[in-house]
Amino acid sequence: MSDLPPSERLAKLRALEEWLDWQLNATRAKIRTVEADLERTRAQERRAWQEARWKLEPARDRRSVLHRGGCGIWKGEHGYLDRAEVAEALADETLVVEMCGVCNPGPGLEG
Repeated sequence: MSDLPPSERLAKLRALEEWLDWQLNATRAKIRTVEADLERTRAQERRAWQEARWKLEPARDRRSVLHRGGCGIWKGEHGYLDRAEVAEALADETLVVEMCGVCNPGPGLEG
């Protein structure tokens, strides 16, 4: 390319620059798409993990409320319990545990 006149070299370099810019933008768009897909997958996995667990809302008027892990009534983002821990809480005679009337966590405890 060095044997070309400067004006032709410049034209070829500008064309190359334009193509490389297009490639860079296309690659960045693909990266954004993959990142969004990855975040969606993580959110789905997080939601599935929560749905396989329960939350015990702290006592109000000496009564605790049991929710499914994904219940939006109580937004506690910690203290998820597995089935054995919920069974233990329900068996504890010192606790008064009610089932959430919205998410109905009882059927998930069977089995």
